[in-house]
Amino acid sequence: MGIKVTLRKKSISDNRESLYLDFYPAVEDPASGKLSRRLFLKLYLISNPKTPIDKAHNKELLQFAGQIKQTKEQEVNKPEIYSGFEREQLKLKAKQDEDFLTYLTQLAQKRKGSTYDNWTSMLLHFEDYVNGPIKFSQVNESLCEGYKEHLLSSKSKRKERKQLSQNTAVSYFNKFKAALKQAYKDGYLTFDLNSRVDCIKTEEVIKETLTLEELQQLAKADCQYPMLKKYVLFTTLTGLPYGEMKQLTWGMIEASESFGVRIKMRRGKTKRGYYINISEQAYKLLGSMKGSQDLVFEQLSNSDRYYSFPKWLEEVGIQKKMTFHDLRHSYGVIQIDLGTDLYTLQGNMGHATSRQTMLYGKISDARKREAAERIKLEF
Repeated sequence: MGIKVTLRKKSISDNRESLYLDFYPAVEDPASGKLSRRLFLKLYLISNPKTPIDKAHNKELLQFAGQIKQTKEQEVNKPEIYSGFEREQLKLKAKQDEDFLTYLTQLAQKRKGSTYDNWTSMLLHFEDYVNGPIKFSQVNESLCEGYKEHLLSSKSKRKERKQLSQNTAVSYFNKFKAALKQAYKDGYLTFDLNSRVDCIKTEEVIKETLTLEELQQLAKADCQYPMLKKYVLFTTLTGLPYGEMKQLTWGMIEASESFGVRIKMRRGKTKRGYYINISEQAYKLLGSMKGSQDLVFEQLSNSDRYYSFPKWLEEVGIQKKMTFHDLRHSYGVIQIDLGTDLYTLQGNMGHATSRQTMLYGKISDARKREAAERIKLEF
């Protein structure tokens, strides 16, 4: 029994009728692979035509729609005219005609927290760049390179009139590349475009760090936020970043005579466990131990990072514009100044590669001064 194809009309807005084909029984949609009864032709008749022009318009469209119906009828009732390869090509073409921006939006909506914010910002910058819909078939190396240049010359969406930093551009472009990789896996791109496009190079920047003398100054200074003082001293004594401090539980801290005091950490993406050692002084700073599942810094908040911390620095007389994360950088630089080798520091900072740790060696003024004084001549 053959498939019956009927040309039908559906009334829509603005005094129009949309033409579509009705299949019985249902046929496979080339794009989705699902069974469907309808195929809208995107052809619109004028309802109740009155003028000769309107009537002629309807007549021409009906003739054209009739030709499409006839062609489709032959296709669905004679599937042998298409090989398996040809049917796959038709599906691929249908996917390539879909909107890449819509796909990016769907990927961004699956993210959570700060990752969602970064994906959304990446999407906003890409919308500015393409300035309209764009098909998957139009996504190529030239477009990717152009978007890269656009990011490097764009203003921030979050801070008016401020240039987008290079490292922020790195983050956004990496997410764009992740979207390209996923599009290839999902069959929207015919080749792995992500592998052909280079990343933006990370700019190695540390804005400000505390010296050991300034850290000592904070240790002796009064603070109207007692918990804040504990946070600041602990992160600078251990190098533990804000996110990991916020999740630190008492059960993650171990102490013994053989290895001293250490914290069992877990790397975010790989979930691989590793240890960082902390000093006895940092451990005593925490106070009395509670239950293994209790948070060590249960009152730690964004208000401490963004408001109270800069205010306290100013009160103490340290004229540096620092972020809370700069305290971790301070730990790295002070350790290098005191002679800690890069390999040991890498382990205590939880760095996956020594390349991250080497940055602290580059900015240690004390070590550079010490090196400069090593060559002496007699005059």
